[in-house]
Amino acid sequence: MPAAMSSAPTKPVRIAWLPLLAAIAIALGITANPRWLADSAGHADHWAAMALFWAMSAGFVRGVGFMPHLPPLRWLLSGTACGVGVLLALWRLG
Repeated sequence: MPAAMSSAPTKPVRIAWLPLLAAIAIALGITANPRWLADSAGHADHWAAMALFWAMSAGFVRGVGFMPHLPPLRWLLSGTACGVGVLLALWRLG
C-alpha cells in the first residue's frame, strides 16, 4: 500500500501561533505600506522583499501546521526560517 494511502494514524495538526501571526503581520503591513520595502533612496529593495516574502510564506506554512516531508523543504518552510527571513529583511533595510 502506498504511504499516501496508509491507514496509520497521523499526528494531530497543531497551529504554531508565532509564525502564523508573523506571517499575517507581514502580509497586512506590506499591503498597507509597501514603502517599507524601499531603501533610503526610495528604490525598491528586491533582496529585502524576497527575504520578507520568504518569511511570510514560511510563517503561513508552518503556522497552519503543515510540515513537509523533505528535510530541505521542512527547513525552508519552518518557524525558524520565518524568523531568519525577517532578520535578513531588517538587516537589509536597516
